[in-house]
Amino acid sequence: MTEYEKQQAGMVYNAPDADLVKELYACHDRCWEYNQIRPTHHAERNKMIRQILGKADEDTFINQPFHCDFGKHIRVGKRFFANFNFTVLDEAKVTIGDNCFIGPNVSIYTACHSTDPTERNSRQEWAKPVTIGNNCWLGGSVTILPGVTIGDNVTIGAGSVVVKDIPSNCIAAGNPAKVIKRIDAGEME
Repeated sequence: MTEYEKQQAGMVYNAPDADLVKELYACHDRCWEYNQIRPTHHAERNKMIRQILGKADEDTFINQPFHCDFGKHIRVGKRFFANFNFTVLDEAKVTIGDNCFIGPNVSIYTACHSTDPTERNSRQEWAKPVTIGNNCWLGGSVTILPGVTIGDNVTIGAGSVVVKDIPSNCIAAGNPAKVIKRIDAGEME
C-alpha cells in the first residue's frame, strides 16, 4: 500500500512521505491563494474554495483566513458558513452537513500522534475521520478532536474541546465538552 492508502485506511503511515508532502504543500499554496483574494470578491472566493474542498456548493462561504492540509477530504453541505481562522487538519475525511455555522477560530483535527516521544519523533501518524451532522453550530474557538461524530441539531458552546461523540438534538459545552441541555422536537420548530 502507498502511504496515502494507509492514511485513508486509518492505518499508521509515514507522514513525511514525499508524495504526501507534495500534495500537502500544493493544498497549502491553494489556501494561500484563497486567502489573498479580496474579501468582497465573493464569486472568485467561492470558485476557489470549491477547487480546494472535496465537496462544496455555490452557497459555501468561508471567511479568510482559512487553512487545511489536503482540502479534498473536506465535504460540506448546503449553506455552509465558517468564520475567520477556520483550520482543518484533514488527513482523514471531514464531513459536515447542511446548514452548519462555524464560529471564528474553530479547529477540526483528524491527525493523531503517539504520546510516546520516541514513536512521535519517528513521524509516524494515523488519522481518524470527523463527522458533523446537519443544522449544527460550533461556537468560537471550538476544537474537534480526531474520530468525533456530532449529531444533527447540535450547538457546541464557545471554547469547548470535543473529545467524544455528541448525540443529536442537544447543546454541549466545556473541556471536555459534555451535553448540558437536550433539545426536544418542539423547541426546534
